[in-house]
Amino acid sequence: MSIEDLVARDPRYRVEAYVFINDALAHSQRMVGRKGHVTGRELSAGCRRLALERYGRLARAVLNSWGLFTTDDFGNVVYNLIAAGLMSRTEEDSIDDFHDLFDLSTLTSAYRIPRRAGKH
Repeated sequence: MSIEDLVARDPRYRVEAYVFINDALAHSQRMVGRKGHVTGRELSAGCRRLALERYGRLARAVLNSWGLFTTDDFGNVVYNLIAAGLMSRTEEDSIDDFHDLFDLSTLTSAYRIPRRAGKH
C-alpha cells in the first residue's frame, strides 16, 4: 500500500504528514542515539524538534495544514503506516503512547530565532 492509498483511506492527513512522520522517525533515532525502535514519546519529541528546526515559527501552521493538530494525530499517522506495513511496532507499543503528550498549539511559543555564526 502506498502513502497515497493511506490518504485515500484516511483523508484527515495529507501525504506530507506521512513523509514528515517518517522523517521524524529517523530524526528521533538520532536524538536518542540508537537505530531501530523508538517509543511514542520519543517519536513525538522528535516530531516537535524536527518541525521547529525545519519550519521555525511556522511549524504549527505547517503541521496543521497537513492535518496534524495533536500528538494523537502523530499516533494516528504512525498506526496508519503500521497497518500499511510501512512502519513496525513492538508488542509493548500502543496508539495510547501518543495521547496528549504536549500541546501543539504552544509548539512555537518558546521558539527563538537562532543567531547566525559571527553575528552579535
